[in-house]
Amino acid sequence: MIIKGLTKNYDGKKVVDDISFEIPRGKVTALIGPNGAGKSTVMGMISRLIGRTEGTVEFMGKDIREWKSRELSRKLAILTQSNHTQMKLTVRELVAFGRFPYSGSRLTPEDEKMVDQAIGYMELEEFQDRFIDELSGGQRQRAYIAMVIAQDTEYVLLDEPTNNLDIYHAINMMKTARRLCDDLGKTVVLVLHDINYAAFYCDYICAMADGKIARFGPVDEVITKENLSEIYRVDFEILEVQGKPLSIYY
Repeated sequence: MIIKGLTKNYDGKKVVDDISFEIPRGKVTALIGPNGAGKSTVMGMISRLIGRTEGTVEFMGKDIREWKSRELSRKLAILTQSNHTQMKLTVRELVAFGRFPYSGSRLTPEDEKMVDQAIGYMELEEFQDRFIDELSGGQRQRAYIAMVIAQDTEYVLLDEPTNNLDIYHAINMMKTARRLCDDLGKTVVLVLHDINYAAFYCDYICAMADGKIARFGPVDEVITKENLSEIYRVDFEILEVQGKPLSIYY
């Protein structure tokens, strides 16, 4: 996926300002940065959920706007920050929606297998027959992530997937992102607020500030004391844990 000159204006103000970068295929990339940096807006534009003011998003050789919706949904899955359903659905029924681009409403044995795997990935077996509106916020978040996993696309886009998750499930979420990449060869893009999750589990970092890309590159090139202090405007120290950078701000 290649992004060129991507710009978004709201009420005459640029919230994303002429950004260009390429998402490495088969890797995990995190968009990080302060609130209001434009991370979720970029995610919305590259997934076609938000219109762009200027620029192009090239996906598998053609502009993403040229893809038919059903074809695109077999290649790219997106989980946004706000997920709400008005229907009375069980966890399993929700996860099964991830198979809609392939089989519609008539699930095949292969679809059922993918649903089972996704539910297992997110440790939802004991909740699969419960209704979504009966779950905690963290349990619902895991159910929506399972739906995206069941969609089985090459590209997986997750906007703040660790929101509402406790430490145990947030870490498992990041481990899942890594497994999707390492075991299944998927390209994973995440919007993250936790810098240490990004540093420990991702391959590349796109650090944004004020609607622009402040730094882009491999984790060890972006997650430095100097870069983070400049982007977040607080003082940072960088430690190393298991060969990965760990940031501490003060």
